[in-house]
Amino acid sequence: MTTSDFIAGLPKAELHLHIEGSLEPELMFALAQRNQVAIPFASVEAVRAAYNFSRLQDFLDIYYAGADVLRTAQDFHDLALAYFDRAAADGVVHAEIMFDPQTHTARGIAFDTVMTGLLSAIAEAEARHGMTVLLIMSFLRHLDEADAFVTLEQAEPWRDRIAAVGLDSSELGHPPEKFARVFAAARARGFKLVAHAGEEGPPDYVVQALDVIGVDRLDHGNRSLEDPLLVTRLARMGMTLTVCPLSNLKLCVVGDLAEHPIDRMLRAGLRATINSDDPAYFGGYIADNYRAVASARGLDRADLVTLARNSFLGSFLPDTAVAEHLARLDAYVEAAA
Repeated sequence: MTTSDFIAGLPKAELHLHIEGSLEPELMFALAQRNQVAIPFASVEAVRAAYNFSRLQDFLDIYYAGADVLRTAQDFHDLALAYFDRAAADGVVHAEIMFDPQTHTARGIAFDTVMTGLLSAIAEAEARHGMTVLLIMSFLRHLDEADAFVTLEQAEPWRDRIAAVGLDSSELGHPPEKFARVFAAARARGFKLVAHAGEEGPPDYVVQALDVIGVDRLDHGNRSLEDPLLVTRLARMGMTLTVCPLSNLKLCVVGDLAEHPIDRMLRAGLRATINSDDPAYFGGYIADNYRAVASARGLDRADLVTLARNSFLGSFLPDTAVAEHLARLDAYVEAAA
Protein backbone atom coordinates (compact mmCIF):
# COMPACT_ATOMS: atom_id res chain seq x y z
CA MET A 1 0.00 0.00 0.00
CA THR A 2 1.38 3.40 -0.97
CA THR A 3 1.59 6.20 1.58
CA SER A 4 -1.06 8.09 -0.39
CA ASP A 5 -3.47 5.14 -0.20
CA PHE A 6 -2.65 4.63 3.49
CA ILE A 7 -3.55 8.26 4.18
CA ALA A 8 -6.81 8.06 2.24
CA GLY A 9 -7.96 5.02 4.21
CA LEU A 10 -6.69 6.21 7.58
CA PRO A 11 -9.72 6.82 9.85
CA LYS A 12 -9.53 10.43 10.99
CA ALA A 13 -11.47 13.37 12.39
CA GLU A 14 -11.40 16.86 10.95
CA LEU A 15 -11.54 19.53 13.65
CA HIS A 16 -10.81 22.76 11.75
CA LEU A 17 -13.02 23.24 8.71
CA HIS A 18 -14.93 26.40 7.81
CA ILE A 19 -17.91 25.20 5.85
CA GLU A 20 -18.11 28.46 3.89
CA GLY A 21 -14.49 27.84 2.94
CA SER A 22 -15.43 24.60 1.18
CA LEU A 23 -17.39 26.54 -1.47
CA GLU A 24 -15.80 25.35 -4.69
CA PRO A 25 -15.89 27.77 -7.68
CA GLU A 26 -18.18 25.45 -9.62
CA LEU A 27 -20.77 25.49 -6.83
CA MET A 28 -20.28 29.23 -6.37
CA PHE A 29 -21.26 29.79 -9.99
CA ALA A 30 -24.18 27.34 -9.80
CA LEU A 31 -25.61 29.04 -6.71
CA ALA A 32 -25.05 32.49 -8.18
CA GLN A 33 -27.10 31.44 -11.19
CA ARG A 34 -29.78 29.74 -9.08
CA ASN A 35 -30.17 32.79 -6.84
CA GLN A 36 -29.51 35.41 -9.53
CA VAL A 37 -26.60 36.88 -7.57
CA ALA A 38 -23.89 38.83 -9.36
CA ILE A 39 -20.32 37.77 -8.52
CA PRO A 40 -17.12 39.62 -9.47
CA PHE A 41 -15.72 36.80 -11.59
CA ALA A 42 -16.31 35.89 -15.22
CA SER A 43 -15.46 32.21 -14.95
CA VAL A 44 -14.40 29.37 -12.68
CA GLU A 45 -10.87 29.89 -13.96
CA ALA A 46 -10.99 33.56 -12.93
CA VAL A 47 -11.98 32.57 -9.41
CA ARG A 48 -9.10 30.12 -9.11
CA ALA A 49 -6.69 32.72 -10.49
CA ALA A 50 -7.77 35.08 -7.70
CA TYR A 51 -6.69 32.54 -5.07
CA ASN A 52 -3.19 33.97 -4.86
CA PHE A 53 -2.98 35.40 -1.36
CA SER A 54 -0.14 37.19 0.39
CA ARG A 55 -1.88 37.43 3.75
CA LEU A 56 -5.02 36.40 5.63
CA GLN A 57 -6.97 39.54 4.70
CA ASP A 58 -6.51 38.93 0.95
CA PHE A 59 -8.24 35.59 1.38
CA LEU A 60 -11.00 36.96 3.61
CA ASP A 61 -11.99 39.59 1.05
CA ILE A 62 -12.70 36.89 -1.55
CA TYR A 63 -14.16 34.53 1.05
CA TYR A 64 -16.86 37.01 2.07
CA ALA A 65 -17.65 37.87 -1.55
CA GLY A 66 -18.11 34.20 -2.38
CA ALA A 67 -20.38 33.61 0.61
CA ASP A 68 -22.89 36.07 -0.84
CA VAL A 69 -24.25 33.36 -3.14
CA LEU A 70 -25.49 31.41 -0.11
CA ARG A 71 -29.11 32.50 0.33
CA THR A 72 -31.41 29.57 1.10
CA ALA A 73 -31.44 26.52 3.35
CA GLN A 74 -30.96 24.41 0.22
CA ASP A 75 -27.79 26.36 -0.59
CA PHE A 76 -26.31 25.59 2.83
CA HIS A 77 -27.41 21.97 2.50
CA ASP A 78 -25.71 21.62 -0.89
CA LEU A 79 -22.56 23.34 0.35
CA ALA A 80 -22.21 21.12 3.41
CA LEU A 81 -23.12 17.85 1.70
CA ALA A 82 -20.50 18.46 -0.99
CA TYR A 83 -17.92 18.79 1.78
CA PHE A 84 -19.13 15.67 3.61
CA ASP A 85 -18.92 13.58 0.43
CA ARG A 86 -15.36 14.76 -0.18
CA ALA A 87 -14.33 14.30 3.46
CA ALA A 88 -15.73 10.76 3.58
CA ALA A 89 -13.62 9.87 0.53
CA ASP A 90 -10.61 11.14 2.49
CA GLY A 91 -11.24 8.83 5.44
CA VAL A 92 -13.01 11.36 7.67
CA VAL A 93 -15.39 9.54 10.00
CA HIS A 94 -16.06 12.49 12.30
CA ALA A 95 -16.07 16.21 11.51
CA GLU A 96 -16.46 19.29 13.68
CA ILE A 97 -17.28 22.05 11.23
CA MET A 98 -17.28 25.79 11.84
CA PHE A 99 -19.83 28.18 10.42
CA ASP A 100 -19.94 31.98 10.52
CA PRO A 101 -23.53 33.11 11.13
CA GLN A 102 -22.60 36.82 11.17
CA THR A 103 -21.42 36.51 7.57
CA HIS A 104 -24.98 35.62 6.67
CA THR A 105 -27.17 37.50 9.14
CA ALA A 106 -25.41 40.72 8.09
CA ARG A 107 -26.77 40.04 4.58
CA GLY A 108 -30.30 39.48 5.84
CA ILE A 109 -30.10 35.68 5.88
CA ALA A 110 -31.85 34.32 8.96
CA PHE A 111 -29.82 32.30 11.48
CA ASP A 112 -32.51 29.63 11.26
CA THR A 113 -32.02 29.35 7.49
CA VAL A 114 -28.34 28.55 7.98
CA MET A 115 -29.04 26.00 10.69
CA THR A 116 -31.83 24.27 8.79
CA GLY A 117 -29.62 23.75 5.74
CA LEU A 118 -26.59 22.56 7.69
CA LEU A 119 -28.57 20.16 9.87
CA SER A 120 -30.33 18.57 6.90
CA ALA A 121 -26.94 17.98 5.25
CA ILE A 122 -25.57 16.50 8.47
CA ALA A 123 -28.50 14.08 8.66
CA GLU A 124 -27.85 13.02 5.07
CA ALA A 125 -24.11 12.60 5.69
CA GLU A 126 -24.81 10.43 8.72
CA ALA A 127 -27.15 8.26 6.66
CA ARG A 128 -24.94 8.13 3.55
CA HIS A 129 -21.51 7.77 5.13
CA GLY A 130 -22.03 6.86 8.78
CA MET A 131 -20.19 10.08 9.58
CA THR A 132 -20.78 11.98 12.82
CA VAL A 133 -20.73 15.78 12.77
CA LEU A 134 -20.65 18.51 15.40
CA LEU A 135 -21.21 22.22 14.73
CA ILE A 136 -19.00 25.08 15.94
CA MET A 137 -20.46 28.57 15.74
CA SER A 138 -17.66 31.08 15.14
CA PHE A 139 -17.71 34.77 16.03
CA LEU A 140 -16.09 37.17 13.55
CA ARG A 141 -13.32 38.93 15.44
CA HIS A 142 -13.23 42.01 13.18
CA LEU A 143 -16.72 42.83 14.48
CA ASP A 144 -17.34 44.01 18.03
CA GLU A 145 -18.27 41.93 21.05
CA ALA A 146 -21.80 43.37 21.10
CA ASP A 147 -22.42 41.81 17.69
CA ALA A 148 -21.12 38.49 19.00
CA PHE A 149 -23.59 38.70 21.90
CA VAL A 150 -26.44 39.17 19.41
CA THR A 151 -25.29 36.03 17.60
CA LEU A 152 -25.11 34.11 20.86
CA GLU A 153 -28.73 35.03 21.57
CA GLN A 154 -29.79 33.99 18.07
CA ALA A 155 -28.21 30.59 18.71
CA GLU A 156 -30.23 29.97 21.86
CA PRO A 157 -33.06 27.97 20.19
CA TRP A 158 -30.40 25.74 18.61
CA ARG A 159 -28.24 25.31 21.70
CA ASP A 160 -28.54 21.52 21.73
CA ARG A 161 -27.36 21.32 18.09
CA ILE A 162 -24.22 23.46 18.50
CA ALA A 163 -21.30 21.89 20.34
CA ALA A 164 -18.94 24.84 20.63
CA VAL A 165 -18.33 28.49 19.85
CA GLY A 166 -15.16 29.79 18.24
CA LEU A 167 -13.35 32.90 17.08
CA ASP A 168 -12.10 33.43 13.52
CA SER A 169 -11.54 36.04 10.78
CA SER A 170 -8.91 38.81 10.91
CA GLU A 171 -6.55 37.98 13.77
CA LEU A 172 -4.09 40.88 13.93
CA GLY A 173 -5.44 43.75 16.00
CA HIS A 174 -8.27 41.65 17.39
CA PRO A 175 -6.87 39.75 20.40
CA PRO A 176 -8.92 37.08 22.17
CA GLU A 177 -9.35 39.33 25.22
CA LYS A 178 -11.64 41.52 23.08
CA PHE A 179 -14.26 38.75 23.43
CA ALA A 180 -13.74 37.71 27.04
CA ARG A 181 -17.29 38.45 28.20
CA VAL A 182 -19.14 36.74 25.35
CA PHE A 183 -17.01 33.63 25.73
CA ALA A 184 -17.73 33.59 29.46
CA ALA A 185 -21.43 33.78 28.61
CA ALA A 186 -21.06 30.96 26.10
CA ARG A 187 -19.27 28.82 28.67
CA ALA A 188 -22.10 29.47 31.16
CA ARG A 189 -24.55 28.17 28.56
CA GLY A 190 -22.65 24.92 28.23
CA PHE A 191 -20.73 25.45 25.00
CA LYS A 192 -17.19 24.20 24.46
CA LEU A 193 -14.77 26.98 23.49
CA VAL A 194 -12.22 27.22 20.69
CA ALA A 195 -10.36 30.14 19.16
CA HIS A 196 -7.98 30.91 16.32
CA ALA A 197 -4.72 32.14 17.82
CA GLY A 198 -1.09 32.18 16.83
CA GLU A 199 -1.68 32.02 13.06
CA GLU A 200 -0.69 35.60 12.21
CA GLY A 201 -1.05 36.86 15.78
CA PRO A 202 1.77 36.63 18.33
CA PRO A 203 2.26 33.97 21.01
CA ASP A 204 0.56 36.32 23.47
CA TYR A 205 -2.71 35.75 21.60
CA VAL A 206 -2.33 32.05 22.41
CA VAL A 207 -1.77 32.90 26.06
CA GLN A 208 -4.91 35.05 26.02
CA ALA A 209 -6.88 32.21 24.43
CA LEU A 210 -5.78 29.99 27.30
CA ASP A 211 -5.99 32.40 30.24
CA VAL A 212 -8.65 34.92 29.26
CA ILE A 213 -10.97 32.80 27.11
CA GLY A 214 -10.20 29.40 28.63
CA VAL A 215 -10.32 27.49 25.34
CA ASP A 216 -10.84 23.75 25.23
CA ARG A 217 -8.97 23.56 21.91
CA LEU A 218 -6.62 25.88 20.02
CA ASP A 219 -7.02 26.58 16.31
CA HIS A 220 -3.69 26.95 14.47
CA GLY A 221 -1.23 27.85 17.23
CA ASN A 222 1.86 27.84 14.97
CA ARG A 223 3.50 30.84 16.58
CA SER A 224 3.39 29.14 19.98
CA LEU A 225 6.70 27.62 18.93
CA GLU A 226 8.35 31.01 19.35
CA ASP A 227 7.88 30.69 23.12
CA PRO A 228 9.49 27.55 24.63
CA LEU A 229 7.67 27.97 27.93
CA LEU A 230 4.35 28.20 26.11
CA VAL A 231 5.17 25.04 24.17
CA THR A 232 5.91 23.24 27.42
CA ARG A 233 2.66 24.47 28.91
CA LEU A 234 0.62 23.36 25.89
CA ALA A 235 2.28 19.95 25.93
CA ARG A 236 1.78 19.40 29.65
CA MET A 237 -1.89 20.33 29.52
CA GLY A 238 -2.54 18.16 26.45
CA MET A 239 -4.00 21.07 24.50
CA THR A 240 -5.06 20.07 20.99
CA LEU A 241 -3.81 22.28 18.14
CA THR A 242 -5.78 22.18 14.88
CA VAL A 243 -3.00 22.77 12.38
CA CYS A 244 -3.74 23.53 8.70
CA PRO A 245 -0.60 23.08 6.55
CA LEU A 246 -1.87 24.04 3.08
CA SER A 247 -3.64 27.04 4.61
CA ASN A 248 -0.36 28.03 6.27
CA LEU A 249 1.36 27.83 2.89
CA LYS A 250 -1.34 29.66 0.94
CA LEU A 251 -1.54 32.50 3.48
CA CYS A 252 2.25 32.78 3.76
CA VAL A 253 2.38 31.72 7.41
CA VAL A 254 5.22 29.53 6.09
CA GLY A 255 7.15 30.26 2.93
CA ASP A 256 7.43 26.60 1.97
CA LEU A 257 6.03 23.35 3.33
CA ALA A 258 9.62 22.26 3.79
CA GLU A 259 9.63 24.81 6.64
CA HIS A 260 6.36 23.66 8.20
CA PRO A 261 6.63 22.93 11.94
CA ILE A 262 4.25 19.96 12.16
CA ASP A 263 7.01 17.46 12.94
CA ARG A 264 8.59 19.82 15.47
CA MET A 265 5.19 20.07 17.16
CA LEU A 266 4.98 16.30 17.46
CA ARG A 267 8.53 16.02 18.77
CA ALA A 268 7.74 18.69 21.36
CA GLY A 269 4.87 16.57 22.65
CA LEU A 270 2.12 18.81 21.30
CA ARG A 271 -1.22 17.22 20.42
CA ALA A 272 -1.16 18.50 16.86
CA THR A 273 -3.77 17.51 14.28
CA ILE A 274 -4.04 17.98 10.51
CA ASN A 275 -6.99 19.84 8.99
CA SER A 276 -7.94 21.63 5.77
CA ASP A 277 -9.33 24.97 7.07
CA ASP A 278 -10.83 26.44 3.85
CA PRO A 279 -10.05 23.72 1.30
CA ALA A 280 -11.73 25.27 -1.74
CA TYR A 281 -9.47 28.31 -1.38
CA PHE A 282 -6.27 26.69 -0.17
CA GLY A 283 -5.87 23.88 -2.69
CA GLY A 284 -6.59 20.74 -0.75
CA TYR A 285 -8.86 18.74 1.51
CA ILE A 286 -7.68 16.82 4.57
CA ALA A 287 -5.94 13.92 2.81
CA ASP A 288 -4.15 16.42 0.58
CA ASN A 289 -2.86 18.13 3.73
CA TYR A 290 -1.65 14.83 5.18
CA ARG A 291 0.09 13.94 1.92
CA ALA A 292 1.68 17.37 1.57
CA VAL A 293 3.34 17.37 4.99
CA ALA A 294 4.23 13.68 4.79
CA SER A 295 6.20 14.45 1.65
CA ALA A 296 7.64 17.82 2.69
CA ARG A 297 8.59 16.85 6.24
CA GLY A 298 9.32 13.16 5.82
CA LEU A 299 6.59 11.96 8.15
CA ASP A 300 6.42 8.19 8.48
CA ARG A 301 3.34 6.04 9.07
CA ALA A 302 3.76 6.23 12.83
CA ASP A 303 3.61 10.03 12.61
CA LEU A 304 0.51 9.89 10.43
CA VAL A 305 -1.19 7.53 12.85
CA THR A 306 -0.30 9.83 15.74
CA LEU A 307 -1.90 12.76 13.91
CA ALA A 308 -5.06 10.73 13.28
CA ARG A 309 -5.11 9.52 16.90
CA ASN A 310 -4.74 13.11 18.10
CA SER A 311 -7.73 14.12 15.99
CA PHE A 312 -10.00 11.77 17.91
CA LEU A 313 -8.47 12.58 21.30
CA GLY A 314 -8.93 16.29 20.59
CA SER A 315 -12.53 15.97 19.44
CA PHE A 316 -15.58 16.89 21.48
CA LEU A 317 -16.99 13.39 21.20
CA PRO A 318 -17.80 11.43 24.38
CA ASP A 319 -15.14 9.02 25.63
CA THR A 320 -17.09 5.98 24.46
CA ALA A 321 -17.15 7.23 20.86
CA VAL A 322 -13.47 8.19 20.97
CA ALA A 323 -12.56 4.73 22.25
CA GLU A 324 -14.49 3.16 19.36
CA HIS A 325 -12.71 5.34 16.82
CA LEU A 326 -9.30 4.54 18.30
CA ALA A 327 -10.05 0.83 18.14
CA ARG A 328 -11.03 1.24 14.49
CA LEU A 329 -7.82 3.17 13.84
CA ASP A 330 -5.70 0.46 15.47
CA ALA A 331 -7.44 -2.22 13.42
CA TYR A 332 -6.76 -0.30 10.23
CA VAL A 333 -3.07 0.10 11.05
CA GLU A 334 -2.73 -3.60 11.89
CA ALA A 335 -4.40 -4.61 8.64
CA ALA A 336 -2.19 -2.24 6.64
CA ALA A 337 1.04 -3.50 8.23
